Amino acid sequence: MGAMQPWHWIVLLVVVLLLFGSTRLPGLAKSVGQSMKIFKKEIKDMREDRSDADGSAADNAPGASTTTTTGSTTGTGTGSGSTPGLIDHKDRDIPKA
Repeated sequence: MGAMQPWHWIVLLVVVLLLFGSTRLPGLAKSVGQSMKIFKKEIKDMREDRSDADGSAADNAPGASTTTTTGSTTGTGTGSGSTPGLIDHKDRDIPKA
């Protein structure tokens, strides 16, 4: 009872043909095919990104030697580092008692 019988498929095909017509079905099939192609490509990219992230996490495991390069700022003062050259005046406006 749960499986679709052959006459179910025929009725479904007739309904689809009546709703969409024979002129729209090729365009519909083409757009579905393009959507599936894009979907598969995105899934493949996600899997590659995940494997790249897993590989880089293994590279930064304890005991692995890593070299970090820090850039120098040419600003004055002790700012937060987000904007080089500007002075952070957090304590400047606070009156001392």
